[in-house]
Amino acid sequence: MNLLKVNDLRVDLMTTGGIVEAVRGVSFHIDRGETVTIIGESGSGKSTTAMAILRLLPDDLAVRAGEAQIAGQDVLGPRTVINKLRGREVALIPQDPMTALNPVFTIGRQMVEAIRIKDRKLGRAAAQKRAIELMDAVHIRNPEQQLKAYPHQLSGGMLQRVLIAMAVSTDADLIVADEPTLALDVTVQAGILDLLLEMQERRGVGILLITHDLGVARLMSDRVYVMNRGEFVEGGDVIEIVERPEQAYTQRLLAAIPELGPWEDPALTGGAA
Repeated sequence: MNLLKVNDLRVDLMTTGGIVEAVRGVSFHIDRGETVTIIGESGSGKSTTAMAILRLLPDDLAVRAGEAQIAGQDVLGPRTVINKLRGREVALIPQDPMTALNPVFTIGRQMVEAIRIKDRKLGRAAAQKRAIELMDAVHIRNPEQQLKAYPHQLSGGMLQRVLIAMAVSTDADLIVADEPTLALDVTVQAGILDLLLEMQERRGVGILLITHDLGVARLMSDRVYVMNRGEFVEGGDVIEIVERPEQAYTQRLLAAIPELGPWEDPALTGGAA
C-alpha cells in the first residue's frame, strides 16, 4: 500500500477575480523510504497541491476533485479523516518557521504538545524527555536550554531543525516538506537537507518535497514531477529528468542553475553538503 496515492487531483480556487484552476489533474504516489519532489516556479500550483492533500485550504475558497489517499484512507472526503491522520500518519514541515511556531510559547511547550498529539496518555515529563531526545537527534546543542527559549531567540536554521523534530516526533510515516530551506542561507540549507536525508534513512519515512530549486530536487529525490500552471509537464526518475529533460520548461529550469554539475548520488557522496 502506498503511503500517499493521488489520482487526477483538481483544485479550483475561488478568488475575487473569479475561479482559478490551481491544480489540474495531477497523479502520483509515494512509498516508504521514498522522496518525491514537486518542483516549479512560484504560482505553479505545487504548494496548493500539498495543502489540498492535507486539507489546509479553506473549504469555502477551494473546491477539490479527484482522489487522494494517505495510508489507504480517503482524505478528500469528511474532514474527520484527515484530522485523525494529520500529526499521526502525516506531518508537515512548513516553509517559514517564524510563522509556523507560536511566538508567545516556548519551544519546549510547543514540542511537548506535538509529541502528545499521538499519545495523550503520555505524561508531560515523559514528553519533555522525548523532546530533549528529538532536539539532540536533529543536532541542536544544549537541548534542555533551547527548549526554554522562545522562537525569536533561535536562528532560522535552528527553528527549521525544531520543525523537523516536531514533524518526526509523532512517528508519522509521511512527511510533507513545503520549501523547507526557502529562507535559509546556502550553508544552513545544506545542513537541513542532510538532516532530512538522515531522518529518512533512520526511520524509512516517505517525503513529499515541494521546492522551486531543481538543485535541491536533484540531491533529495527519487522521483521528480515538474509543475507549470497547475499541471505536471514532466515526471519520472530524478536522473532521467535532470540529465535528459524532454520538456522546454524543464530545460529552462535547468538552465537557470548554471552550477549544476554531473550527477552524483547523495548516498555515495555523503548527502546534500
